[in-house]
Amino acid sequence: MHPTNQVVLDAVTAAGIEPRMVWLDQHARTAALAAEQIGCEVAAIANSLVFDRDGEPLLVMASGAARVDTDLIARTVDAQRVERASASFVREATGMAIGGVAPAGHPSRLPALVDVDLERFDEVWAAGGTPDTVMALTFEQLVRLTGGTPARVR
Repeated sequence: MHPTNQVVLDAVTAAGIEPRMVWLDQHARTAALAAEQIGCEVAAIANSLVFDRDGEPLLVMASGAARVDTDLIARTVDAQRVERASASFVREATGMAIGGVAPAGHPSRLPALVDVDLERFDEVWAAGGTPDTVMALTFEQLVRLTGGTPARVR
């Protein structure tokens, strides 16, 4: 097990959630690749997207079928600007590489929004800290784990 997976498992357990991490046969750096290996809808993948919100990180847990509207996000969080973060910004904020960013287990808790489109699924799948791991969560668990605010993101 990669050390980052253990950090994520510890964060999930600390949130009072029984961890259900799955190791995939291949890296799944996109929602489509993850959904194919898991056997779920792409929309049930909870992408952990990190944005640069006025120079600070913002975690957006978005449905794999969503194209995030950064203008809507900026209005929602009362920011001057929200834009995709660079790979180095993401790694510094989360300790994880793009394609494997988990909803928790970061050096410090990030402000977060959780896509309300994920609420329609009994189970959603989020990255487990590396591109070859995912974990199953309910929408409520995802909100609790991230400390996020349910919101429209598209």
